[in-house]
Amino acid sequence: MTTVILLRHGRTTANTGGVLAGWSPGVRLDETGEAQVAAVGKRLAQVPLAAVVSSPLERCAQTAAAVVAGRDVTVQTDDRLGEARYGDWTGRPIKELAREPLWKVVQQHPSAAVFPGPEGEGLAQTQARAVAAVRAWNAALGPDAVWLACSHGDVIKAVLADALGLHLDQFQRIVVDPASISVVTYTDTRPFVLRVNDTGGDVSALIPPPRRRRRRKASSDAVVGGGAGTTV
Repeated sequence: MTTVILLRHGRTTANTGGVLAGWSPGVRLDETGEAQVAAVGKRLAQVPLAAVVSSPLERCAQTAAAVVAGRDVTVQTDDRLGEARYGDWTGRPIKELAREPLWKVVQQHPSAAVFPGPEGEGLAQTQARAVAAVRAWNAALGPDAVWLACSHGDVIKAVLADALGLHLDQFQRIVVDPASISVVTYTDTRPFVLRVNDTGGDVSALIPPPRRRRRRKASSDAVVGGGAGTTV
C-alpha cells in the first residue's frame, strides 16, 4: 500500500492580499507561512519519506525545502502538481472575481469550469493531471513507500475528491488550509483517506512498521464496523 502525504504550501502574500496567485512568479511565503512550514517540517521529521515531490512554484518549493531539511532527500518537481491554470483570472482580486458569471460555475458545477484565456484550463483537467501524477509516483516508488507531494489548495482538494470517490462537483466541500497535511493510502482495491486538513495532529501512525513485522500482505479490504484504529 503506497501512502502519499499531500502538503499544501504555507500562507503567502497573495493569500493575505486576497489575490488569485495561480502561476504568477514571485509569490512567496509570508512570515506566518515560513513559521507554518518550519513547524510542519518538524512534525514530519520522524516519518521516513521515499520521495518529496513539489509543484514548481516558489511557494511550494519553499515549503518542500522545509520538509527535506536535515534529510538525505532531494526535492523533485512535477508540473502536474502545479496550481490550477486560472488563465485570465490570474493575479486578480478574489472579491472582483466573485462578481464574474464563471464564479458561480466554479462554486456550484466546477467540473464544467474552464478558466478564460489561452493559458486557462478546466478544473477537470487540473484534477486529471494531478491524480495521474500521484498514481504515477505511487507506481514508481512501490507499494511500501510513504512519500510527500507538495501542492496547492484546489489541486489537493481535487486529488482528495478522487480518492473519496466524489464527483468533482463536490470538491468545494473539502477544506485544505495552508501547511495542512492530508493523507491517502492507495491499495489494489481502493484508496483510503486517512487524514484531511490536519494542521497539528500526531503523525507517528504514518511511520511504516519494521519489515520483520510485515508478516503478510496488507489487506485492501475495509474493516466492517470500523475496526480498532491504528496502533503505534
